[in-house]
Amino acid sequence: MAQITLVEAVNLALARSLASDPEVVVLGQDVGRDGGVFRATLGLLEKFGSERVIDMPLAENLIVGMSIGMAVEGLKPVCEIQFAGFAYTTIDQLLNHAGRMRHRTQGRLACPMVMRMPCGAGIHAPEHHSESPDAMFAHIPGIRVIYPSSPKRAYGLLLAAIRDPDPVVFLEPTRLYRLFKEEVADSGEALALDTCFTLREGNDLTLVTWGAMVHESLQAADELAEQGIAIEVIDVATLKPVDFDTILASVARTGRCVVVTEAPHHCSIASEIAATLAEQGLLTLLAPVQRVTAPDVVVPFPRLEHHYLPDKRQILAAVRKTLEFA
Repeated sequence: MAQITLVEAVNLALARSLASDPEVVVLGQDVGRDGGVFRATLGLLEKFGSERVIDMPLAENLIVGMSIGMAVEGLKPVCEIQFAGFAYTTIDQLLNHAGRMRHRTQGRLACPMVMRMPCGAGIHAPEHHSESPDAMFAHIPGIRVIYPSSPKRAYGLLLAAIRDPDPVVFLEPTRLYRLFKEEVADSGEALALDTCFTLREGNDLTLVTWGAMVHESLQAADELAEQGIAIEVIDVATLKPVDFDTILASVARTGRCVVVTEAPHHCSIASEIAATLAEQGLLTLLAPVQRVTAPDVVVPFPRLEHHYLPDKRQILAAVRKTLEFA
């Protein structure tokens, strides 16, 4: 079993999907000859040819519009947007067409497409390359949103996304692309969508997170474990729809919850999780839910980036505040 990075796991899942299903096609700017801006599609053109790995112009709305057309005609397109900050022109296609196709046609047509893109800060890039607009995509009806946090989950969740009969936005944490390696078997086995993953078990507090912030959250949980504090760490993974059953069950055991995201504070997925806990889990809470988020500002240039991203210190402070609430 090979030890690979998250971006290599994405490549592996794309190759497996192209090899096993002739209806799968990959398209996007520079995905063919150059292998993608982060080399997520490296080698696919040589293996599968230019009719299935298609270089597109620098026109994100066109890339997604063509993907929708391919999908309703029976293909399974996986399109790449080079950075999440370039995806805003695609909202027209996602909101007005991809997300509505099944409803609009009373089930006659489906739209089995995946829009994947690097997402998030921490790589010393400009602001359009560093945003984490997960809540924006999650707000679109009919769209599933996935945000993996490790090579294994990237591989299994991307396979599941490509096989899903409806449109999926697949956000890939850029900071984790090559941060660490993990054993990933190219088994072709997909992971379950719409399901949280419990990465650490504990009874003192539930730490809910996703994407790149899983890395800092696990570090915080490990440090607290050395102090005798047992933290349960939940990776949400699918941000639309959220598996609230797992989160509510965990908080019913621990009584306390901290939600961590690198997205801005206002109207984030963290806000939705906190609101659901207030609506459905209020009587199990022993303390107010705390949110650790990025500030409501544009992602700064690299010199200030470490002030923008939540870190282990902020997570530990929120956990201690929640544990100390009487």
